[in-house]
Parts: sequence; structure tokens; C-alpha cells
Amino acid sequence: MKVRVYVSLKNGVLDPQGRAIHHAIEGLGFAGVSDVRAGRLIELEVDGSVTDEALDQMAKQLLANMVIENYRIERVA
Repeated sequence: MKVRVYVSLKNGVLDPQGRAIHHAIEGLGFAGVSDVRAGRLIELEVDGSVTDEALDQMAKQLLANMVIENYRIERVA
């Protein structure tokens, strides 16, 4: 089974990568984009015995920095 963990910066945390992307979008002449927040996607291939609680602990302990990041876990059918 595939599991996706989406990690993003919490609101209020500066996002220099998002700012650089936004600057590049404007530099290419695209209009209408007011803000960019960058994050990351982590895909895990797990067997059926891996519980939601175990996935949550993986995210908290390793995949996300809980001080500045949020995460969301999605099991893919």
C-alpha cells in the first residue's frame, strides 16, 4: 500500500523557497499569483500491518519538524 505524507510550513513561518519561486513566476511574466508556499511530498510503500498510529509517529519523529511544519497523511488505494 502506498502512503503519502504531505509536509508544509506552518502559517507565519518564513518560506524563502516559496518566495524564490514567486519571484521566478513574476520574472517569467506570469500574473495573478499573490503568494507561494513550498512543501514536500514523501511517498512510503508499506504493508497492511503498518497502523495509522505508526505512520503518525514516523511523521512526528522523522518526516516533519513539528516546531515549524505541519503534515498530512494520505493512504492511497
